[in-house]
Amino acid sequence: MTNKEIAQQFRKLGQIMELHGENPFKIRSYSSAYRSLRALETPLSEMEPEQIGSIKGVGKAIQGKIQELLETGEMKTLEKYRAKTPAGIEEMLNIKGFGPKKIMAVWEGLGVESVGELLYAVNENRLVELKGFGKKTQEELRKKLEYYQKSKDRFHYAALEAEALQLTEGARKALGDTPLSLCGAIRRRAVVLDEIELLIGDPEAPAKLAAAGLVQNLQQTEDGYRAHSPNEILVRIYSCAPGQFGSELFRRSAAPAFAEALGKDLSGLPPQEEEKAVFGQLELPYIAPELRENEWGLQLARDGQLPELLEEQDIRGVVHAHTTYSDGAHSLREMAAYAKSQGFGYLGLTDHSKSAFYANGLSPERVLQQMEEVDQLNAELAPFRIFKGIESDILNDGALDYEEDMLKAFDFIIASVHSNLRMDEAKATQRLITAIENPYTSILGHPTGRLLLSREGYPIDHRKVLDACAANGVAVEINANPYRLDLDWSWIPYALEKGILLSVNPDAHSKEGMHDIRYGVLAARKGGLSAAHCLNARDTEGFAQFLRTRK
Repeated sequence: MTNKEIAQQFRKLGQIMELHGENPFKIRSYSSAYRSLRALETPLSEMEPEQIGSIKGVGKAIQGKIQELLETGEMKTLEKYRAKTPAGIEEMLNIKGFGPKKIMAVWEGLGVESVGELLYAVNENRLVELKGFGKKTQEELRKKLEYYQKSKDRFHYAALEAEALQLTEGARKALGDTPLSLCGAIRRRAVVLDEIELLIGDPEAPAKLAAAGLVQNLQQTEDGYRAHSPNEILVRIYSCAPGQFGSELFRRSAAPAFAEALGKDLSGLPPQEEEKAVFGQLELPYIAPELRENEWGLQLARDGQLPELLEEQDIRGVVHAHTTYSDGAHSLREMAAYAKSQGFGYLGLTDHSKSAFYANGLSPERVLQQMEEVDQLNAELAPFRIFKGIESDILNDGALDYEEDMLKAFDFIIASVHSNLRMDEAKATQRLITAIENPYTSILGHPTGRLLLSREGYPIDHRKVLDACAANGVAVEINANPYRLDLDWSWIPYALEKGILLSVNPDAHSKEGMHDIRYGVLAARKGGLSAAHCLNARDTEGFAQFLRTRK
């Protein structure tokens, strides 16, 4: 088991114990263990028992439970609580913002024991009489439940990528030189996925993959096969003769809107071994799979305006990173040294501002302390550079955190909304525009505050917000965390049309978090972003020049 998997077991144990009203001290200790184990770099499986016992938040009892998980894959205490908890009640813990206390209220007060029953009770207006609920709370819960049900059994791209690559590598070993490729939404790098799709140029291949143990529960469907990976992920397998592989790959990789815009029956395309030959046949330049979502990508090709899409290696600096000064897992020195070791030229430091009490936001005194450390490290690590930034909370009225004298001291400011997320479109839009018009704002952070598959973003008028960014010379973040990917790729073309610079920012809360830049780049490519229009594809001086124009 990985450290994160083990950590999740303790988080789940604490939540279920809270459902049953157990000892708060024990619950807090399991929550503390979850946080410590989640941030641990060394795999627990490689540590000696005494090393595990010395981890912060891990006492003798928790150490024993970790050993139990490492040896058996289960924790008896957790299984004991699970045995007396209906599966539907445990599932409710996955609903964002609906914690153990409220779950206990509907379980005890209404006898509700599943997500479906809870939604029915909401629709019947039965929660308004319960303590801690009211009409407004009930309506908010309805939206969360509907979103949860819609998002169930769906995955972030990052969650399926490794599984998909493992499957294709295994298939190549099993099938030799047989042509094969991922296809469908996963090949187009969709930000949210239902399944893995694989095309193979051998009609016998699906049975061969099943025989090799690469997929399970193989079943024939109308147009291919349905199976599951060893980790129970749905896999669609399509097969064809080798001479048809190129044309089939083209057909299986086109989103419905893209295929419709082509105006051709893709099943009737003449067989081609290579996909590029299909583009030649259609008298089109090759269109990257990421751009095959809708008519927009096709029109770019027809007009001869296909961009040279951004590549991960184009990113020159890590912008938007948190350290132990706020809620990061690694120190400023560690984050800077790691960014430098990965070949980046600069680090845009952006710990949380003072109002973010939930994330140990920095008081003005701690900001000045951090800035002193930045000066020392810059002298030591040159030519690598740390830019003094902050992720300033956008307050309820649109103002930035800190007084003007403090705002002046930063090299740059990412302005983001983190609190009071329940806004209508007019309120949210005006709040963002007010922050954008603040002369100290350099970059607008994660514009809608969404968490993919967990929380819908607050509604905004994207055009008005982006127009304001263009008018004020403010860059817009594509938050590369696979849970966010916000600004959504579908709004990148409008941002580019308005001449807005976009910054692919990892929002890194650890050294490893910097690698999320990959997912931001993949999403950015879907919107046609090139290095020329990406702020942190600029070198150190280029990034500094942008900041000087904002100052």
